[in-house]
Amino acid sequence: MGKIIAIANQKGGVGKTTTSVNLAASLGALEKKVLLIDADPQANASSGLGIDVDSVAIGSYQLIEHSAEAKEAIVASNAPNVDVIPAHIDLVAIEIELVDKEEREYMLKKAIDHLKADYDYILIDCAPSLGLLTLNALTAADSVIIPIQCEYFALEGLGKLLNTIKSVQKIHNQALDIEGMLLTMFDSRLRLSNQVVEEVQKHFSDMVFDTIIQRNVRLGEAPSYGESIINYDVSSKGAVNYLSLAKELIKKNEL
Repeated sequence: MGKIIAIANQKGGVGKTTTSVNLAASLGALEKKVLLIDADPQANASSGLGIDVDSVAIGSYQLIEHSAEAKEAIVASNAPNVDVIPAHIDLVAIEIELVDKEEREYMLKKAIDHLKADYDYILIDCAPSLGLLTLNALTAADSVIIPIQCEYFALEGLGKLLNTIKSVQKIHNQALDIEGMLLTMFDSRLRLSNQVVEEVQKHFSDMVFDTIIQRNVRLGEAPSYGESIINYDVSSKGAVNYLSLAKELIKKNEL
């Protein structure tokens, strides 16, 4: 039975999509069957795995509004063992369209729950907001990974996200778990980076992944080629970090 993991933080630029794409590719490289659902209207996770987003006819938009079945939306990516339900800019409209629907927070859950039988891991790349799209992802998920960048405002907004997760647990999804907090964009030369790591580990100890994602030029270049870091440069620091994260995730879930 697969596990659904949302990758969420309402702050932009914290490494959500980078994590979604490269964790999916790393799990695939470790022979896990993975589905990545792009629930961000920017569709960067889709293009980051080589999908031409302009030609997407059926994607997460149709899935969430229940005008298409999940199996019609699934496409193969250029990463081994990784399928994608891509996004399209249309997804921007979904929040307005869902507003007066009954059980609007459960639309994604109803559409994808049955897919857990087909995949080891289903990852959802969330939009950088705490709107209805992210709420749908958290309601559908078994757990959530929270990327936190090792920068000055790292902990700002984290309280808000944790409160949202708490209220989702209370109202929509009691089983939602925090899979872990992931420190990203770490630069060992900067005192600030080290301070953020200490601070986060002090406050959230067991909730923080051991793996830390370091700043890496190759990691930044890979998306422009429509490739994960595993395809683009498997020997880079970025690939080593994400493979380490994938192994940590597998170990945690298979104990």
